Amino acid sequence: MQDKTTEIFKNASVPKAVITNVVPSIVSMIMVLLYNLADTFFIGQTKDAYKVAAVSLATPAFMIFMAIGMLFGIGGTSLISRMIGEGRKEKAKNTSSFCFWSGFSIGVVAMVLIWVFSEPICRIIGASDDTLNYTLQYVNIVSLGVPFLIVGNSFSNIIRAEGMPKTAMLGMIIGNMMNIVLDPIMILVFDWGVAGAAIATVIGNVFAAVFYIFHLMSKKTILSINPKDYKIGDRICTGVLAIGIPASLNSMLMSISNILINNVMTGYGDMAVAGLGVAMKVNMIVVMLLIGLGTGVQPLLGYCFGAGNRKRYMAVLRFSLILAFCMSAVMTVICYCGAGPLVTAFLDNDDAFGYGMSFSRIYILSGPVMGILFVLINAIQSTGAAIPSLILSVSRQGILYIPILAVFSRVFDEARMVALAQPVTDYLAAALAVILFIVTYKKYFSHMK
Repeated sequence: MQDKTTEIFKNASVPKAVITNVVPSIVSMIMVLLYNLADTFFIGQTKDAYKVAAVSLATPAFMIFMAIGMLFGIGGTSLISRMIGEGRKEKAKNTSSFCFWSGFSIGVVAMVLIWVFSEPICRIIGASDDTLNYTLQYVNIVSLGVPFLIVGNSFSNIIRAEGMPKTAMLGMIIGNMMNIVLDPIMILVFDWGVAGAAIATVIGNVFAAVFYIFHLMSKKTILSINPKDYKIGDRICTGVLAIGIPASLNSMLMSISNILINNVMTGYGDMAVAGLGVAMKVNMIVVMLLIGLGTGVQPLLGYCFGAGNRKRYMAVLRFSLILAFCMSAVMTVICYCGAGPLVTAFLDNDDAFGYGMSFSRIYILSGPVMGILFVLINAIQSTGAAIPSLILSVSRQGILYIPILAVFSRVFDEARMVALAQPVTDYLAAALAVILFIVTYKKYFSHMK
C-alpha cells in the first residue's frame, strides 16, 4: 500500500504537487523573515542606532551555524527523498538519525568555543569600540541556543523529505512566533535591549527544536532520531555531505561576505553599517520567499529523480521556474517602491536612514533573477550532483562576490557604489546556475527513459 506521505509526490497534478510543497515552505520562510525583522525592528524602537548596528554585525556570525543546519538539512533532504523514491525506508531512518546527532554534537562544541573566544569573534565581525559591548551581549547569549538552532534548521528541511511540509512549517512557526512575541516584552517592556533580543532568539530556537524532536519520536513519521538507527557507513555520511557541504558553503560564504561588507562599511562609519544591516533585512523579504520556493520544491524533484521519472521532473521544474519568475518580479517592484517606509520602520537617524534607503534599492536590483537562481540550485541538489552543487555554492558569495567586492571597494570611494557588488554578483551567479543545470541534466538524466 502506498504511503499517504508520498502520495502527492507521485500522483498529484504538477501544479498541485508544487503548490502543496511550496506554500508551507514559503510560510516557514516568512516566519524566519519576521523573526529576523523583529529583532532589528524592536531594537530600532530604542532609538539607538549603535544597538541596531550591533545586531546587524552579530547576525552573520550565527548564519554560519544556520549553514551547519543547512548542511544536514539540505544534504539529508536530498538523500532521504531519493531513498524514499527508491523505496529504501530503512536507510532514510539511518540518515535522519545521523543528521540529528551529528548536528547537535557540532552545536554543543560550537557553543563552548563561542563562550571562550567571544571578544575576538566580535572584533573579527566588525564591532567597533562603540558597538562592542552590545555585540558581546548578543553573541554570548545567542550562543546558548546554537545546538537547537542547528537541529531546527536541519529538520525544518528534512521533514519535508517524507512528504510532511505542514509539520515542517509548524515547527518554524512555533519557534519564530515565540521570538516575535517575546521580542517587544524583553526589549521594550523589561528594557533588556540587545540582551532581550538574544534571549527571545534562544527561546524561539529551543521551542522549534523540541517540536521537531517530539514529532520524530512519534508514530506519525517514517524517520528516526533513535541512536540505534545512527549510521555513518553505507554511503550515508558521504551522501549527506556531498550535497550538504555545497549547500552549507553557500550559506557560510554568505555569512563571510556579510562580515566582509560590514568591515568595508565601517570605513564609512557605524551609521553606514546600521543602514546596510537594514537594507539586508529589506532585501531578505524577496530572498526568503524565493528560498522557500526553492527548498519547497526540492523534495518533490528529488523523489521524481529517485523514481526515474524524467518527464514529471521536468514538468515540476518548468512550473517552478515560471512561478519563481512571477514572484520575483512582483516582490522586486513592491520592495523597490516601498523601500522608504520599510527603512523608516527600523531607523530614524537621518544619516543611517539615507544609507539604508540607498542600499535597499541597490540590493533589490537582484530581485528579477533570484527566483530562477534558487530553483536551479535546488534542482541541481535534488539529483545528488555534488560537483555542480559545489561549484555553484562557492561561486555566488565566494569566487564571484569576494573579488567583485574587493574591486568595487578599491575602485569606488563611495559606499553606495560598493553596495552594487551584490547585484552584479547575483546576475553572474544566475547565468552560471543555468549553465550548470544544463551540464547536470545531460549527465545525470542520460540513463532515464
